[in-house]
Amino acid sequence: MPRRPTIPVLRAAYDAQQRNLAEWLPSLRTEVWEAPSALAGWTIRELAFHTTDVPAALTRAVASGPVATRGLSIAEYTSAWSGVSSEIRDRSRDGAAGLTVAHVVNRHNEERAAMNAALDALQDDPVINARRGPIKVSDFLTTRINELVVHSRDLSASLPDGQAVAIDHDALGVAVRMLLGILTERLPGKSVEVRIPPYAAAQCIEGPRHTRGNPPNVVEADGLTWVEIATGRLAWGEAVGSGRVQANGERSDLSAYLPVLS
Repeated sequence: MPRRPTIPVLRAAYDAQQRNLAEWLPSLRTEVWEAPSALAGWTIRELAFHTTDVPAALTRAVASGPVATRGLSIAEYTSAWSGVSSEIRDRSRDGAAGLTVAHVVNRHNEERAAMNAALDALQDDPVINARRGPIKVSDFLTTRINELVVHSRDLSASLPDGQAVAIDHDALGVAVRMLLGILTERLPGKSVEVRIPPYAAAQCIEGPRHTRGNPPNVVEADGLTWVEIATGRLAWGEAVGSGRVQANGERSDLSAYLPVLS
């Protein structure tokens, strides 16, 4: 996997995707604001509001100051998310109550400005206490970018007849590498190579190690497809059957290991 990205690089990717989302939201018609979203149990309004809490969570954690402890890896930190999905949904439902599209767009811009001000005051890349435990600022910012990318896709899928939220190339790359990093941390090994061009490639899963020539077990997908299957938005079988994922070799079936986040 590539070396850890710097906070300025991550900030640029975050800002680009947040801008895409904030520019898309005003296109929503009033009648769809309360409609169910593609994310089960969420309305479009609640999901749109949730994306404004993505930067707010980092701002709050940075404000609490650095802690002198080992930061969790992204794989360790995000492992807690599935168990608190109802809590997250309920908090977003309460926060979104009564808000219009204009309110959410304003909150997006305010929270992005507050997050960037908090990051401006940082020195180095400290460990901070976020909701689910200690984590380095750069790693938590990486999860924020992934959240924006994934929920931008969720909002687009909620209104398939409309124009989709644009996905920034660099933000997508951050999400791809993060999700691939979770897979390889949880399934260390060298028997399967996962390729997500042009963003990343990595080996995982215990078994015979490949040393030269073409690896016998290869999985390849584009960036958006990988994000969708790694977060449970697209089933492995559907992705393979439609040709969006190429899986070759007797050990290339990753269905038992996906999604890595949901």
